[in-house]
Amino acid sequence: MNAPAIKLPAGPGRPKDLEKRAAILEAAKKLFPISGFDGVSMDAIAAEAGVSKLTVYSHFRDKETLFVAAIEAKCSELLPDELFPQVPPGAIRDVLLRIARSFFALVSSEVSISLHRMILADQRNGPQLGQMFWQAGPARITESFERFLANAVAAGKLDIPDTSVAAGHFLCLLKGAVNMRMLCSDAVGAASPEADEAHVQSVVEFFLRAYSPRGQA
Repeated sequence: MNAPAIKLPAGPGRPKDLEKRAAILEAAKKLFPISGFDGVSMDAIAAEAGVSKLTVYSHFRDKETLFVAAIEAKCSELLPDELFPQVPPGAIRDVLLRIARSFFALVSSEVSISLHRMILADQRNGPQLGQMFWQAGPARITESFERFLANAVAAGKLDIPDTSVAAGHFLCLLKGAVNMRMLCSDAVGAASPEADEAHVQSVVEFFLRAYSPRGQA
């Protein structure tokens, strides 16, 4: 007689485990902007995610690790790696517009605005939290965009002497006064979709006038 099959518990990386990890990240993305880093406990995140605190710690060793992972997840959600193709297909203007729209949507999101305010307003956060935020979000995006620009230059679609400088120009222009207004008021996303699109297109056109190969602007 055959012995009854033994049902193994879900291990790390199995679907149930991945669902719990996703729920924890969603809870972190929701709570950190609302309550600030110091105001959020691992107990609160566990309760919001519907898991035990032990489960939270099994995925993220401490609150700092979870904070970084939540920022990375939000950035990857709106700016996935495939948005920065190694070989830019089609017209470079179209690719730049897709990147610009996604980046502007990210920096204009309520989550992003709230996190920026949290880091700038609460001195208790100190430089360590700001550095974690920078490395997990802005630095990763800037590096991805810089690699994209280097590939576009190699393909002859752009003429850029310094891709690091150009990447900074592009992303800072997109944030511009629009992002500063959002940081300084409660009118997050107050501009119309038409105004946002006009802003994005104007930045891309400005960038192309500066960096298109001669005769292709």
